[in-house]
Amino acid sequence: MPPPTPPDSDLLVNGSGDLVSPPGVENIDLPRIQAAVREILVAIGEDPERASLKDTPGRVARMYAELFGGLHTDPARHLQRVFEEKYDELVLVRDISFNSMCEHHLLPFMGVAHVGYLPRGKVAGLSKLARVVEEVSHRPQVQERMTHQIADLMEEELQAKGVVVVIEATHTCMTIRGVRKPNSLTVTSAVRGLFKTNQSSRAEAMALINRS
Repeated sequence: MPPPTPPDSDLLVNGSGDLVSPPGVENIDLPRIQAAVREILVAIGEDPERASLKDTPGRVARMYAELFGGLHTDPARHLQRVFEEKYDELVLVRDISFNSMCEHHLLPFMGVAHVGYLPRGKVAGLSKLARVVEEVSHRPQVQERMTHQIADLMEEELQAKGVVVVIEATHTCMTIRGVRKPNSLTVTSAVRGLFKTNQSSRAEAMALINRS
């Protein structure tokens, strides 16, 4: 049995049952975040020494280290091991769930990414596409940039004939504050190569993405 993760730890349990740090966490200044969170608590009129809040700065620091660890990793590495393959039709992975953080209010947005490409003689492992989405999402950002970053990585690293990325997300900065529209959904897309120049290829990809 894998060992349980210690409460409030900045460690995760990997598939082998070993405790490991989230990617990029070693480059996050945890004490500085902790001090800042403590100041925020004081600024809003709370007592950071109150029993229920005493460990909150540390918890938030470790949470931010996990959520923003993608700032200090290179997701391109997941696409650098490829396999020679004559397959030249669409490869599409739908409904890759993700969580990210909007850089405007530092509130979460979450949803699914659909990523596809037309191979040019080589393919990547399917899980590697999900890992790219995961690491790119662990940054403060806007959804539009995230969509383009994933598409650019896939085009450059896979040398694909075409790339399509569609992201559907709910933004808590719109659902719990401001306009407070809980049912709103933001959809962004990025296309590269043949999907930009060939309407039938693009239509095929979009039809598969939208297929229920």
